[in-house]
Amino acid sequence: MIAVFSAQQDALESPVDPRFGRCAYLIKVDTESNEWEAFINPGTSQSGGAEIAAAQFVIDKKAAAVVSGDFGPNASNTFKVAGIAMFLYGSEVSTVKQAVEFFQQDKLQAFS
Repeated sequence: MIAVFSAQQDALESPVDPRFGRCAYLIKVDTESNEWEAFINPGTSQSGGAEIAAAQFVIDKKAAAVVSGDFGPNASNTFKVAGIAMFLYGSEVSTVKQAVEFFQQDKLQAFS
C-alpha cells in the first residue's frame, strides 16, 4: 500500500510534521516493500490553498492513505471524495520511520 507522511525533513528519520498543508516534506512509502521517496510539499509555496495543493499531490502519487498530525477541512474533504484514508500521528510518534511502523501495525488513529 502507498501511504504519504507529513515530515519536517526529507528522510525517514525526520521528525513528523503535525501540519499537513504546510509541512515541509511529504514522504511516500510503499508499506509492503518499505521503498520510500521524499518530496518538497507543493503546498508550502502556495499563498492560499496549501491544503488542496498538498492533497492533490497525494492523490497524484496514487496513495491509499495519508498520515499527519491534523487535517484541515479542505484537505479532509478532498481526501474523503478521493477515497483516501486519513490517520493521525498521535503523541507517541516522533519520527516518520516510527509512524511507518505504527501504520504497518495498525496502531494509528483514523481521522474522522
